[in-house]
Amino acid sequence: MIAIILGTRPEIIKMSPVIRECKRKREDYFILHTGQHYSYNLDKVFFHDLELPDAKYNLNTGSGTHAEETGKMLMGIEKVLVKEEPDIVLVEGDTNTVLAGALAAAKLGLKVGHVEAGLRSFDRSMPEEINRILTDHCSDFLFAPTTKAEENLLKEGIEGNKIFVTGNTIVDAVFQNLKIAERKAADILNKLNLQPNEYFLVTAHRQENVDKEKRLKGILDGLELVYRKFNFPVLYPVHPRTMKRINEFGLQTPKGVRLIEPLGFLEFLLLEANAKLVLTDSGGVQEETCILKVPCVTLRNNTERPETLEVGSNILVGVNQRKILEGVKKMIDKKRNWKNPFGDGKAGSRIVKISQEVIA
Repeated sequence: MIAIILGTRPEIIKMSPVIRECKRKREDYFILHTGQHYSYNLDKVFFHDLELPDAKYNLNTGSGTHAEETGKMLMGIEKVLVKEEPDIVLVEGDTNTVLAGALAAAKLGLKVGHVEAGLRSFDRSMPEEINRILTDHCSDFLFAPTTKAEENLLKEGIEGNKIFVTGNTIVDAVFQNLKIAERKAADILNKLNLQPNEYFLVTAHRQENVDKEKRLKGILDGLELVYRKFNFPVLYPVHPRTMKRINEFGLQTPKGVRLIEPLGFLEFLLLEANAKLVLTDSGGVQEETCILKVPCVTLRNNTERPETLEVGSNILVGVNQRKILEGVKKMIDKKRNWKNPFGDGKAGSRIVKISQEVIA
């Protein structure tokens, strides 16, 4: 039996190819949703939109401090794993859910598979970096998305026979979910009165950016400079927490920037695919834009996705308004002919195949 543990929407997206492959091959598996960011009831729509089966278990952990979240999840996950006794536990990425899932399983002597292993920003101030490192070092099977991720693991002393370069499930997910999006959300550009390739799309939600007034103001001021220079609408779906910070800090909505409610993943994916350029602080969006052949400007000083920099789909600019504008100037006319470094879209099937061999 395969246990799939997830707790945030990016994890659902990246695990969707693994779930679909388990379903296709009629594997004995179950999904445990920790509810790290949302209650499972809110995420049911997300499962439905992506045409995925419901989670068998949900912990409804909710937000809290890192210790509160991880502690609650450890207790809840352990109870489920003791009851179900799976042969392998799969976790994906770098959240508190991932660390709690891997730790709970490892302490029970269960096999742990880490999907998207070996990513490193080399910035220990990021909670995600700590989660990645600890999860990698207590996992039995490390599904590295690229050879660069494999190199990171080998340098940290992890044995080579534990590492499998599978490609990144985000490639599978983008193409599988884009087909669903084209069926279910095709009218999103019309709804927002946007033309393909004639708008910028923004995501900025990371704690280190939105919780600090100076950094958040730098991003907003940078977006205004971008609008004034290029005169394309700047669309920014804002998380409620970010909106709260904008109001608390008394910041003004910049000219030309449209702040809108958060979108469903399918709608967002279509907006990404049709954007002139995307500005983001999200790791997943850096990957998605690279795969979709859309230029990306990253509002951070580092990235755990260096492959995007190497192929030329992405540039790091931080949060200085002038640097944001310069980054957009550099990327806006970028030829969209870079090679996708994240694999061939068959990562999900490879991961399930390796997991089957472990169980056999």
